[in-house]
Amino acid sequence: MTAEGNRVEVIFDIETKKFFDDINARRPEDLGISIVSAYRREIDDNFKELKGEMKSFWEEDFDQMWSWFEEADRIIGYNSLGFDVPAVNGVYKGDFAKLKHFDVMKIIKDVFGHRVKLDSVAKECLGWGKNASGADAVMWWAKGDKESLANLKKYCEMDVEVTKGVYDFGVKNKKLKFIDHWNEPREIEVDFSYPKEENLRKTERQMGLF
Repeated sequence: MTAEGNRVEVIFDIETKKFFDDINARRPEDLGISIVSAYRREIDDNFKELKGEMKSFWEEDFDQMWSWFEEADRIIGYNSLGFDVPAVNGVYKGDFAKLKHFDVMKIIKDVFGHRVKLDSVAKECLGWGKNASGADAVMWWAKGDKESLANLKKYCEMDVEVTKGVYDFGVKNKKLKFIDHWNEPREIEVDFSYPKEENLRKTERQMGLF
């Protein structure tokens, strides 16, 4: 929460250095993180974005990004609780899972009963989707040349943009659309508003300023 009472949201995505099959492991934290891309923004009570900034962090930059996550009122990802959060926990000094995470895919699964790919949701809600795959990201990291790393950064930031677009669509329309595993169009209701107790605490803090 900022001094003015606005909220801070961080939408993020990570890419890993390896596949599970490469290292014969099943824990995301064993894969190594090549890059983290994040979009930090301030919003008002109506989810209106007041200012925002996209930034990508390579391994040597990780110490600069922790404050973004630690100060956020909501950390938004897609399948983040299942993958990104445990992966980041492998390099975070505390418990990254205890921060204020909001996993859009978990909400879809809780409502619909099945996992749905980000690309499937984005194409139906936004009319556009991802521009590459996680396999490309691992390949670019392995190559390690300037052009490959530029492609990796662009891809990770695009994943953040796609996640942000889907999240904002859900906020605005209170629903999400996608094509399911059986190639059927689906539409589910979602509520991305902040819990009422958070709103109450925020009001109490603002009243305390006067």
